Amino acid sequence: MPRRWLLPAAVFLIYGFMLAPVLIVFPISFTEQQYVVFPPTGFTFRWYKNFLDSDEFMRAMYLSLRLGVLATLIATVMGTAAAVALVRYRFPGQQALKAFFVSPIIVPGLVLGIAMLIFFGPTLLHGTFAALLIAHVIVILPYVIRVVSANLVGLDIRIDHAAQSLGATRLEVFRTVTLPLLRPGIVAGAMLAFVQSFDELIVSLFLTGPQLSTLPVKIYHYIEFNSDPTIAALSVVVVVISATVILVTERFVGLSRFL
Repeated sequence: MPRRWLLPAAVFLIYGFMLAPVLIVFPISFTEQQYVVFPPTGFTFRWYKNFLDSDEFMRAMYLSLRLGVLATLIATVMGTAAAVALVRYRFPGQQALKAFFVSPIIVPGLVLGIAMLIFFGPTLLHGTFAALLIAHVIVILPYVIRVVSANLVGLDIRIDHAAQSLGATRLEVFRTVTLPLLRPGIVAGAMLAFVQSFDELIVSLFLTGPQLSTLPVKIYHYIEFNSDPTIAALSVVVVVISATVILVTERFVGLSRFL
């Protein structure tokens, strides 16, 4: 009997160890203390009010949401097209192209951020929303490609051939047959891409400025000079948004099938 509970207990401890640093910000965000302390004392919404009353934080959140949505839309279209080309077709340099597309995941974020800064520095795009958007698309594109590719590998190519044998063109086959079958993978990839874009810090840190700052960057700069629980409230907001997107995707699409 003890051995039966050994593995579940070990899994529970591992998950607890991984999630404790994230979950601990929830009670701290309601503390009445003027500084971050655990265990918290009292209960107040003061720190959430500080966040909601701050024009800088609200602008940063709006920018992060707008950036995440636009980057996700672009990356989803490009990633889906790239996944179809890489999985369904054979051409010279295919493996090298696959490695190139996943390189933003492999390359350290610090190196990628410096490369983006060097690339955009001499151009008119430096310090603009367009540069930040391009950088985020590059960062999140591999997530869409990997998830859509995983879905595409499981689809039987003979379904497309059957549709073509009935007179449908390749475009019609893709629009009426392949695309609907790929919809779960596309949605899952898009949601992962949005979460990654919304939480992106390192690359954004190199491309943002005083008038163009995402929420993660604003949080990073805030904790340099402040230690009040407002930062815990901000962290809770980021965690809730990211977790909600993931849970909704898992509920309606089944994200675990593609990971």
